[in-house]
Amino acid sequence: MMEMLTDWSTLGPFLVAALALNLTPGADMTYTIARTAAQGRAAGYASALGIAAGSLIHTVAAAAGLAAILLASQTAFMAVKYIGAAYLIYLAIKLLVQRPDTESLRMPRAALRRVFGQAVLVNVLNPKVALFILALLPQFVDPTRGDAAMQILILGTLFNLGGTAVNCTVATLVDAGATRARNSQGFARIMSTVSGLVLAGLAVRLALTER
Repeated sequence: MMEMLTDWSTLGPFLVAALALNLTPGADMTYTIARTAAQGRAAGYASALGIAAGSLIHTVAAAAGLAAILLASQTAFMAVKYIGAAYLIYLAIKLLVQRPDTESLRMPRAALRRVFGQAVLVNVLNPKVALFILALLPQFVDPTRGDAAMQILILGTLFNLGGTAVNCTVATLVDAGATRARNSQGFARIMSTVSGLVLAGLAVRLALTER
């Protein structure tokens, strides 16, 4: 399948663009940082993997042509946007009202599945991601090299792998920086509050996103 993308005059610029975009702080990276700071590296990794799963869903949708609905329909875009914003607000409220354990902000193993699922929903319910993928990937598709849908899937997978690596690295760095402070009195409460406010800010940003 990779023979579809062996033209480095096309693949090279895509990889450069993908790296630059993945290194640019956005909602996904901010969400990973907030989760890591509040609950530790494992939660950060779970968030990164959940975001990757959400991006994969968007990529498959783009390949199938379903994401074009968001581009053509203002109603569909608005519906998905506000559902996503409402979900972020729900997560923010949970962080703001909970009473975290001041001895450790790391989530138990069972809870990591919920962190993963939440990250998937946060990404899937962000129509800006769908439109971004729909706008970026087709620019590097060459119909003369085979099935366009398969090329989109391959390019989306490469982009997603890079983004996941960046988010996991960010989670590692954030966790390392927070390790000393993690056991201090009141740190759990402070980080839960900060994380909740960050998620609320992401919700507002998503709600105000224009097509």
